[in-house]
Amino acid sequence: GSIGPAVVYWYGGHRIIGGDASLGTVVALAALLPRLFGPISSLLNLNVNVLSSLALFERIFDYLDLDQEIKEKPDAAELHNAKGHVEFRDVDFAYTSGQDVLRHVSVEIHPGQFVALVGATGAGKTTFVNLLVRLYDVTGGHVLIDGTDVREVTLESLAQTIGMVEQEPFLFHSSIGDNLRYARPEATDDEIEAASGAAGIHDFIASLPDAYDTVAGEKGYRLSGGEKQRIAIARALLKDPAILVLDEATSSIDTMTEAVIQKAIENVSRGRTVVAIAHRLSTILAADLILVLEGGRIVETGNHTGLVAANGYYARLYAGQFQTKIDESAALSAD
Repeated sequence: GSIGPAVVYWYGGHRIIGGDASLGTVVALAALLPRLFGPISSLLNLNVNVLSSLALFERIFDYLDLDQEIKEKPDAAELHNAKGHVEFRDVDFAYTSGQDVLRHVSVEIHPGQFVALVGATGAGKTTFVNLLVRLYDVTGGHVLIDGTDVREVTLESLAQTIGMVEQEPFLFHSSIGDNLRYARPEATDDEIEAASGAAGIHDFIASLPDAYDTVAGEKGYRLSGGEKQRIAIARALLKDPAILVLDEATSSIDTMTEAVIQKAIENVSRGRTVVAIAHRLSTILAADLILVLEGGRIVETGNHTGLVAANGYYARLYAGQFQTKIDESAALSAD
């Protein structure tokens, strides 16, 4: 790239002095040389690019060739018109052989109940939910929906039966409307607006310059945490599942936003079974049934009033959280 123009000017200069070439011809040739060197350089780098791509594809194909752990039975049944009756029947589970995360868990959740899972970190709350949605299979016992073992139904029908709102909802780099339609592609504009209204997010979306055509950004970076959470709730409502799983849906937001989201959750919860991993007091207080987990076992069950009166493990957890709330309020007042 450096020697080429130097040679052209050296040789061209001699031709100009001898009267065999014009200055314009030499300058034009020197200016056109980079147009030649560019493609040549690309061809020289082609081998490196091909080898890099082959290494990447090899890793992708290795991943795609992995044996799927959760397999659907050839004769699996469709789970139609589920009512939302959930039962864990003497369930054991271990991620690593010999190290049980859940031990002899038995509980029955009736259709329409709001159930909160409470316990310290590592107690087995997330594992409980993962077994319900069949991200893993139990190592012992049965998980049943409407009396049918989740291992006996098709994965697609199970996915249609259960909706999930996670602590960090995922939004695609697409419009808000497309993110909502991910739950049900055939949904009409009126249905989307109704779901957004029930989730308390319609007015905000309508106030945006492009409304539902506004691009959310990768992972929803253009939206606040509370806005993303309400869009995720609207998406779950649009799906209209019989069972709704809330994975700490209000744990990473401020108190004022929590009140709005709590109202949205109440709207979504009507007429369906809700299983919530709960850390915030508001979620716990609203539950029909609280399952208290400790060391992979359900150690207490009941409603909030009864469990506090029992003065057991739940009462200690609640007292600790309540005292934290008091301390936070006192600090804010002092400021």
